[in-house]
Amino acid sequence: MDQRIIQLYDEYTHRPLTREQFLKGLIALTGSAAAATTILPLLEGNYQVAETIAENELYTERVEYPSPFGTMKGYLAKPKTGNRFPAVIVIHENRGLNAHIEDVTRRVAAAGYLALAPDGLSPLGGTPSNEDEARQLFPQLKAEENTARFGAAVPYLNKRADCAGSVGAVGFCWGGAMANQLAVTVPELKAAVAYYGRQPDAAQVSAIKAAVQLHYAELDERVNAGIANYEAALKANNILYELYLYKGAQHAFHNDTSSARYNKEAATLAWSRTLAFFEKHLRT
Repeated sequence: MDQRIIQLYDEYTHRPLTREQFLKGLIALTGSAAAATTILPLLEGNYQVAETIAENELYTERVEYPSPFGTMKGYLAKPKTGNRFPAVIVIHENRGLNAHIEDVTRRVAAAGYLALAPDGLSPLGGTPSNEDEARQLFPQLKAEENTARFGAAVPYLNKRADCAGSVGAVGFCWGGAMANQLAVTVPELKAAVAYYGRQPDAAQVSAIKAAVQLHYAELDERVNAGIANYEAALKANNILYELYLYKGAQHAFHNDTSSARYNKEAATLAWSRTLAFFEKHLRT
């Protein structure tokens, strides 16, 4: 697919452009409304194919936990057998807690973890089914309050009888930035994995106690602009970290509901590295 189309969609989902502006630009790039209509489903998430692990393979439930800024709702999954597990917070993109992230949560649980995906839009009534509506709600969230809400998942998990006491986090895009922020603000966090997420300010990096793993896409110019400063700060502060750049990959390469940007090879490798990282830092 024309890289300009990918960049236009990225502008739409992250600036964002209005849908009218995006569609006008897409028609201009593809040459016709018919061509734009054909390409659009390849860019947007198709949640009918989101389920790779069925609900009945695991124990799942809807939960709530307290935070300094109101009650948070979330989706929790864990293995059906066993009593206590290391825990992982799964943090969604700027589309909220949708079917894809619920499936990613089940993937984490299937690897032997107590997995919790908070709904960042809980204060605004929860994630709507329309992802355009969901994206439009995110600017209403205040950054510090939002970080505190996700950070409150750590003591909630630690107090659960089924938690073995080690908590990590993995986030994607907006959630990748949040995973980085949790590493800065929650000293109890043991491991933070960020997929193509915005980096914290270099001045904040000295506060990190967690081991950090970072996954970036080669063609993701917007997010990649902050890599050098972040890595320099990690090195300067002797933070344990791993950083991977996936050749030829687009932003959101892990999201297998978006066929235009999903990169199976990169996603499979990144996920294997993620699970190995959690195995190393949450089970010891």
